[in-house]
Amino acid sequence: MSTVDQQLPTPNNRVALGVCGGIAAYKAVEVLRGLQKAGCSVRVAMTKRACEFIQPLTFRALSGSHVIVDDYAPDNPDPIAHITFSQTIDLLIVAPATANVIAKFANGIADDFLTSTYLACTAPILVAPAMNTTMWEHPSTQRNLDQLRKDGVHLVQPDAGEMACGTIGPGRLSEPDLIVAAALDILRKVNRRDLTGERFLITVGATREEIDPVRFISNRSSGKMGFAIAEAARSRGADVVAVVGSTTVEAPEGMKTVKVISAEQMASAVSGELQRATVFIGAAAVADYRPLKRAEQKIKKDSSAITIELERTTDILSEVSANRPSGMLVIGFAAESENVIQNAKTKLQAKKLDAIVANDISRSDAGFDSETNAITILTAANGLGPIELPVMTKLDAANQIIDVILRIRSQNT
Repeated sequence: MSTVDQQLPTPNNRVALGVCGGIAAYKAVEVLRGLQKAGCSVRVAMTKRACEFIQPLTFRALSGSHVIVDDYAPDNPDPIAHITFSQTIDLLIVAPATANVIAKFANGIADDFLTSTYLACTAPILVAPAMNTTMWEHPSTQRNLDQLRKDGVHLVQPDAGEMACGTIGPGRLSEPDLIVAAALDILRKVNRRDLTGERFLITVGATREEIDPVRFISNRSSGKMGFAIAEAARSRGADVVAVVGSTTVEAPEGMKTVKVISAEQMASAVSGELQRATVFIGAAAVADYRPLKRAEQKIKKDSSAITIELERTTDILSEVSANRPSGMLVIGFAAESENVIQNAKTKLQAKKLDAIVANDISRSDAGFDSETNAITILTAANGLGPIELPVMTKLDAANQIIDVILRIRSQNT
């Protein structure tokens, strides 16, 4: 059985295929046919340069739909095609994607139908680059690709091999069946409703422990990872409640949020929601200590040093684990700067968690306020870990965490 056959999405997924100008444009025909074989309905958009390598008639004959090159063309049946085309699909694929179009995507330039469609698209986006090796390795191209990753775009890495120009190296369009497999994997995730009936209670962001009316103790947590988990859980059918401290990003729509400031307030809010939850995820960076006494007035700079006596805050994760309703799964996080796995394992066992997500906050591409994360998931279940994941977007990491939660759930039933 082929990779594609193993990953069939729900039939009749609506896919838009963007084709850019390059010698690899002919391979887009195989991508189209592979998607159709998997049960997808495919519409095609082409750049004007792509038409110099392969004619729109080819794609029209295979897809059965009008191929859009210029939405201002007289034969275009839809006067606002870049909106209706992009917002009535389940996935946008661009294959091949040239260095020029990738640069436009990364910088928000919308000067033709395909780039306008990209900006208006509300569905997941998959880009398969193809270009000369020197162009691929150029720092500006790599910067643009990094920006697309940060924007949540999925990428299919090009292959290494001989180019049409005779050079040898990375940049050749990935094989069509691999592009199709990547597309179907995304669609399979989009279509998942495997958390229906679950109620996720998630803590997000940082707490603030006041020293006086002006100053406080806190940390660098942005809330991005917690909100990514909340978004992933909601999209997969769960009812989600997020208890939210200080964050640098807004909460996704479609879930209940409870705003708090201190660790004490977060503990109280969690306690109020706990009995209705089936999964608790402690993604917040809760302050371990708070000032023993809060000054009623702003502390003045009348000495070279001050001493602040601290006391422990409530250990929310331990309290939840010890007082969990029957059947609840409890997942923790361990943000560590050294001995990452060992410290996470100690926390997993000491707090009797079902799983813990460890990440190395000393890395520049993971941890606080980053768009990406590199995590290791440790579980208390037999045969489930440790699961070490490479650098990926926080939303992708969130879905990986949820997959592990479901595996733990299946072992417990």
